[in-house]
Amino acid sequence: MLSNAQIKHINALKIKKYRDEYKEFIAEGSTLVTDMITSPYDIAGVYALSPWITAHLELIRRKQIQVFEADPKDMERITTLANPGPVLAIVKIPPGDDEAFSAADGRSVEQKLPGFFQELSLMLEGISDPGNFGTLLRIADWFGIRYVVCSESCVELYNPKVVQSSMGSVARVKVFYTDLASLLEKIKGRIQVFGTFLGGESLFTRELDKNGIIIIGSEAHGISDQLSAFVTRRLFIPSYGSSEYGKAESLNAAVAAAVVIAEFRRRIV
Repeated sequence: MLSNAQIKHINALKIKKYRDEYKEFIAEGSTLVTDMITSPYDIAGVYALSPWITAHLELIRRKQIQVFEADPKDMERITTLANPGPVLAIVKIPPGDDEAFSAADGRSVEQKLPGFFQELSLMLEGISDPGNFGTLLRIADWFGIRYVVCSESCVELYNPKVVQSSMGSVARVKVFYTDLASLLEKIKGRIQVFGTFLGGESLFTRELDKNGIIIIGSEAHGISDQLSAFVTRRLFIPSYGSSEYGKAESLNAAVAAAVVIAEFRRRIV
């Protein structure tokens, strides 16, 4: 059974103010917690039902994780989910993860993002929905994209819904927040910048590069005019719908990202 102090601390981490103060975040569910334990992240503590602890004793001992046994009522009091899972972990935010990247120049980009100019990266502008943001990280992870650079208006990386929807990808993809226009200005001419627009060239016929930045705009407004000015290759995802079967007005940001990145990877590995 957990103490009131433990429950109070865990519940505080559901609020950004306290995640910033304690430098910790919540991960919940067996698969996600296991991913966190086996990742480079440091685990502050694991709170779990007895059967989960028994099933994972070898991992707990090998990683020397501090585990607290909880009962079902405890899990109901601390969960961030509609249906509590068997385990919840408190994970430490790595030092420097909250440092601003807004002062980046060409040299510091290469220092902080090794290989950035020789590979494909993802840039997110104004993604405010935690589920979409986490899914975008999962997509980046699936397609081997190491770096995701975000506008400061994007949802916070360690929001519990972002962590949950990323399904562990938060531990494998490096995420930075910065003033995107300033960054793009500083690296202009050094790398191709791709974006999707209604007036762009078909993604499926346009010549693509093995390296570059793919910009995904906000769910409501797409890529802003400010960032559009930096796009060097305008792409369009053709629709194959018809009036007979109906035609969607647009694609979800995460779906659009998956289509674009998949086409890059299909043709250029």
